Amino acid sequence: MRVPFVKMHGLGNDFVVLDARRDPLMPLTNDLARALADRRTGIGCDQLILLEHSDVASFRMRIFNNDGSEVGACGNATRAVALLHAEPATIETAGGILEARPADGGISVDMGTPRFGWDEIPLAYPMDTASMPVAWEDLENPMAVNVGNPHAIFFVEDADAVDLERLGPQIEHDPIFPERVNVNVAQIVSREAILLRVWERGAGLTRACGTGACATAVAAMKKGLVDREVAVTLPGGTLTIAWGADNRILMTGPAAESFRGTFDPADFA
Repeated sequence: MRVPFVKMHGLGNDFVVLDARRDPLMPLTNDLARALADRRTGIGCDQLILLEHSDVASFRMRIFNNDGSEVGACGNATRAVALLHAEPATIETAGGILEARPADGGISVDMGTPRFGWDEIPLAYPMDTASMPVAWEDLENPMAVNVGNPHAIFFVEDADAVDLERLGPQIEHDPIFPERVNVNVAQIVSREAILLRVWERGAGLTRACGTGACATAVAAMKKGLVDREVAVTLPGGTLTIAWGADNRILMTGPAAESFRGTFDPADFA
């Protein structure tokens, strides 16, 4: 049996999308997700996305990082599957129900409300999440935010100068983060602009991270560093993030389809 897939990306953050909304597919295990995501022996992607029927939304989206681990949210993937759906949709995820609709500049997604409690991130023990009393070399006092996924945000003078490929995995796997963490290094350019690089848990350095852009923008807004709508530029491009008076985060940006194909699950057994 050959299984169809769609290869998509949002600002270079790429996905293999499997659609099981109408017809069930083969069981998707962590091992199979990791094998399909492998860029040398599989199809290759940052995340594998499985679309399923939902009783509470237009459809359900499950997200597997390229190490096979399943996570709760992915902003870029949400825009991609909304583009595939081709009309406004509610999307059930492990991190909550998201709303997506076409907009100028691509797709807008209501990413829900941010969480700041130490046990909501989660952290291993209580501490101030607005300025965590911890450091990894020159990266110190991050702010922790959960926007469906846990994020630690470091504000730095020069985001490109940080050796994120070396420090990212150390921070991701630190015991203080029992569910691991996404690591964001952010440079404030102006009241309306942020430069951002992200080490994504389970995926590594990424060209774009939608939840990272949301978490970073909210952290900068909470600290009074930027206005309530800001352009967040990652290596793959720019997302617009707005944090409304209703406490909800709106992310707007592009998504694109790259190609379609099929695979035989037996080839990855």
